[in-house]
Amino acid sequence: MKTDGQRKVFSVAELTRLISGTLEREIGHVWLEGELSNVMRPSSGHYYLKIKDETSIIDGVLFRGNQRTLTFQPANGIKVRVFGEISVYERKGNYQIIIRQMEEGGKGALQERFEKLKKKLKEEGLFDADRKQPLPVLPQHVGVVTSPTGAAIRDILNVITRRFPNLHIVIVPVKVQGEGAAEEIASAIDLLNDKGGLDALIVGRGGGSLEDLWCFNEEIVARAVARSRIPVISAVGHEIDFTISDFVADVRAPTPSAAAEIVVGTKDAFQERLVALGQRLERQVRERLLRARGRFEAVAGHYVFREPANLADRYRQRIQGLGLRMNYEVSRCRRETLQRLDDVSLRMAHSVALWRQDTANRLNRVETQLRSLNPLAVIQRGYSITRDADGNVVRRAADLVTGQHVRTIVMEGEFESEVIEGSSESRKEQGA
Repeated sequence: MKTDGQRKVFSVAELTRLISGTLEREIGHVWLEGELSNVMRPSSGHYYLKIKDETSIIDGVLFRGNQRTLTFQPANGIKVRVFGEISVYERKGNYQIIIRQMEEGGKGALQERFEKLKKKLKEEGLFDADRKQPLPVLPQHVGVVTSPTGAAIRDILNVITRRFPNLHIVIVPVKVQGEGAAEEIASAIDLLNDKGGLDALIVGRGGGSLEDLWCFNEEIVARAVARSRIPVISAVGHEIDFTISDFVADVRAPTPSAAAEIVVGTKDAFQERLVALGQRLERQVRERLLRARGRFEAVAGHYVFREPANLADRYRQRIQGLGLRMNYEVSRCRRETLQRLDDVSLRMAHSVALWRQDTANRLNRVETQLRSLNPLAVIQRGYSITRDADGNVVRRAADLVTGQHVRTIVMEGEFESEVIEGSSESRKEQGA
């Protein structure tokens, strides 16, 4: 401390130490009751937190060595009673309570409001999976509802421009904490739905305390998210933070950056998916062609198509086999019935002979019909086939006229002719 005439001039460090000593001497150790907020536990193992009530807030620290008597996990929204001494953190000039003992005192007011609204909306079905809307595979137009100056919008834009720079983004700036923030967020969601033309919405902000994020726990925001016709991605705070908006939204993202990654995906992954689908389609088409070719070759190679006579041979062999079986059966029956009357044996043999003859006759008729249906067989017997210029078979001389050209097919080749003189009937028709 310096003396400047009648004035005492303190350095910042001196004044801070004076305040610290005064607080420690005048207040000392106290019991304090309030609600935990902004609870953090870094790798050091110490708890850094805030204790608040309806109007005020104070910083607190619970060092690892004083955690032996803890019977619960400190978390945001828990009401506690703590015992410790008031001190000043000289580096920042903030006063705080160094906690020596912490007891759970029930749920805080904000936590109770959170759980009450959560239960109410869940019972109404706003959290049900069957009402969730799917996100588009490759959106072209995305709306963002967040603060225009926060880290969230910067993270979202960085991710989107890096992966899909041609994506169209519509930003509606809103307050994301404090009085009136919930109303602005709900109005922005309704505004973008009325505007239309968007494939997805990102609603959220960066991290903060329970109080900072509280507007996303308000019923007005939850119902705006629920009635949105555009799929909504809730991206509020950090991964450990959960809000009512997260439960109502179609998709919950742990951070704003993750929301941007979800809404656009990755270009490489999308391209790999297209390649995989193309390969799968090509493989299926190739397999179907191979199966169709196999069936075609099997049918084309069938003996019925190779040579019709095979069908007659097959029936002939079958009839012969039946005849042999019948002879065997007849012989066996004859051996067993030697004592029967001769006329019965004669009738049996006669019937068998008639059946065989009838069967042979039917076979011959079938074979004759097959051969008679073969047009080449007719030509081989010395006949010919004559066709006119249009390829029609000439059946009557009356169908020909003088000067008409015809083509005749014989057993060993074919030749072309010109009609020198048509039939009488044809001439009469020409005269008429």
